[in-house]
Amino acid sequence: MRIIPAEDVTRAVAEAAVDINYHLGPEMVEAIERARADEPSPVARDVLGQVLENARIAAEGTFPLCQDTGLMVAFVELGEQARVEGGLNAAVTEGVRRGTEEGYLRRTVCDPFSRENSGDNTPAVIHVDLVPGDGLAIDLLAKGGGSENMSRVAMLTPAAGLDGVVELAVETAGAGGVNACPPLLLGVGVGGDLEMAAKLAKKTLARPIGRPADDERLAGLEAEILERVNELGIGPAGLGGRTTALAVHAAALPCHIASLPVAVVLQCHAHRHRRIEL
Repeated sequence: MRIIPAEDVTRAVAEAAVDINYHLGPEMVEAIERARADEPSPVARDVLGQVLENARIAAEGTFPLCQDTGLMVAFVELGEQARVEGGLNAAVTEGVRRGTEEGYLRRTVCDPFSRENSGDNTPAVIHVDLVPGDGLAIDLLAKGGGSENMSRVAMLTPAAGLDGVVELAVETAGAGGVNACPPLLLGVGVGGDLEMAAKLAKKTLARPIGRPADDERLAGLEAEILERVNELGIGPAGLGGRTTALAVHAAALPCHIASLPVAVVLQCHAHRHRRIEL
């Protein structure tokens, strides 16, 4: 049994929480640069250039990319032969708290009814999967409220099939894309049950940007949704153009014979993600 000190987890999460809010990842920068080169609309190209300029200024001046520094979501893969001394959830939570203080991140977490702020961005949303081995990996996402509010979960009928999944994704992007700060990433989760579909969809956002799914059906689904969404004409910042979405990532699991759960998670252009491996 491998014992992982809680402080190692806390320190890594704290550093990542600050870094992802201050530095747009190189994959995202490259995706925006490619989109800008291919974008036919002068206005859209100008907006994409401003997005890149914002990222440059944030990185050079150590300013957050966006005033909404997000709700921290941690997808944890914990080895069956590993244990975090002092508790995994406590270590991740302390990392979020510490990162919020050290990075001067905006406090964005509050009670759902009283709206009283927790004051330190805790609790984070933590998903834990047990995996073989003695390692620990954490995909940390800072999820902004604007794009999250435009996301959607639906229980389709089995007869809806692949076409129904495509239509739901395109409708979701069309209805809320302007308010989700495009250009977007779309995470699509199909199958499992209601909550698993949402988890699948959000976890796909941690995949390298634009890498197709291994499953040919899902890869085709991703390509079709991306093409359809970019035909909506929403464009960067909602000002028109072809670049409404940069990528679509999809994942699927078997589901009940009577159900077809589908979740579509929208992610803004300030895509904040870091994978931590200990």
